[in-house]
Amino acid sequence: MNWDAELDCLGLLCPLPVLRARKRLIGMAEGQILRVLASDKMAAIDLPHFCAETGHDYLGASEITGGSAYLIRRGK
Repeated sequence: MNWDAELDCLGLLCPLPVLRARKRLIGMAEGQILRVLASDKMAAIDLPHFCAETGHDYLGASEITGGSAYLIRRGK
């Protein structure tokens, strides 16, 4: 899947990946996809929860070297 922007949060602990994703998504257009790279295992819980609470679409995660990559589609 292609993405429109990438956010490197490798090495950051909760809640920083979610806070930085929120800030980046504010500047994106509806429907654009943000790829968040995170090494904190709590991101696997925090990012889907954040999406459910804010109206963004959590598209899933994949393993990468040093962590995981999460895809989020910007909602309204």
